[in-house]
Amino acid sequence: MAKQARWLDDEAWARIEPLLPRGRKGAHRVDDRRVISGIVHMLRSGARWRDCPPEFGPYTTVYNRFNRWSRQGLWLRMFEALTGHSGVFDGAAIDATYVKAHRSAAGANVWPAPSASCFGDLL
Repeated sequence: MAKQARWLDDEAWARIEPLLPRGRKGAHRVDDRRVISGIVHMLRSGARWRDCPPEFGPYTTVYNRFNRWSRQGLWLRMFEALTGHSGVFDGAAIDATYVKAHRSAAGANVWPAPSASCFGDLL
């Protein structure tokens, strides 16, 4: 059996496990540790959710838990549990390599190009 990819070690997992919501009794639930590893993998890779490797569980589960836990503020609580810092940030840095702009923002050609005849009255 292949070793499953794990993002969190046992110590980190012990800190955040009590924060996770509990499923309904009797409902089958995909392993939270595996799903969190999948979420981190997808956020780090920048790939589409649909391209999530199957070892992290169904991509719909990975995507749905990320969204649900984001709305509940769970990621901030996990951050605080793992780092010991409160959710107050003094600043942030953004790497410009991830800022995307439309191709026309770089001075792309406009089509159709204005012709000299349209300036005839002004000359």
